[in-house]
Amino acid sequence: MNQNNKQLIEKKLSNESIYNGKIIDVNVYDVELPNGETSKREVVYHQGAVGIIAVHDGYMYFVKQYRIATEEVLLEIPAGKIEPEDDAEKTAFKELKEETGLVAEDVRKLHEFYVSPGFSNEKIHLFEAKGLSLDQQQLDEDEFLELEKIELSQLEEKLINGAFRDAKTVIGVQHVLYSNDYK
Repeated sequence: MNQNNKQLIEKKLSNESIYNGKIIDVNVYDVELPNGETSKREVVYHQGAVGIIAVHDGYMYFVKQYRIATEEVLLEIPAGKIEPEDDAEKTAFKELKEETGLVAEDVRKLHEFYVSPGFSNEKIHLFEAKGLSLDQQQLDEDEFLELEKIELSQLEEKLINGAFRDAKTVIGVQHVLYSNDYK
């Protein structure tokens, strides 16, 4: 941490574990604010996830999946959570194959970013898949999604019209639109 930011740091005074689950843990902290006052902070801890930009033969690959938290079907880039025994790169290869049936020769990490740092430490590692070939999807037993391919020429219109509503997908689509690699 940069010493110039010391005046912004909140000090943890106490910690209560509220929930320990399969995907997330939730803690509540009492904190001392920089001005000496106190407040509460609710924090969701998450192992992290990957998102994969997959472009093949003039199409970008997406999955349509119902998300209980938003109560709607979202159009997203292929993605998945990082298991404790895996790293982000291994997860990117695995999730791409599972969700789309695409096999990558290589993946290149582009960015990592926090999804919602106001209450969660979840970090997305965004990868770009290279050298793609088609194989079969291998969905998990509890995974229900549909594959959707969108022509690169249609991405900007879909972005403007709000077809993509989650951050990792918006960032992935913008990368494809503004990168010279896809023109």
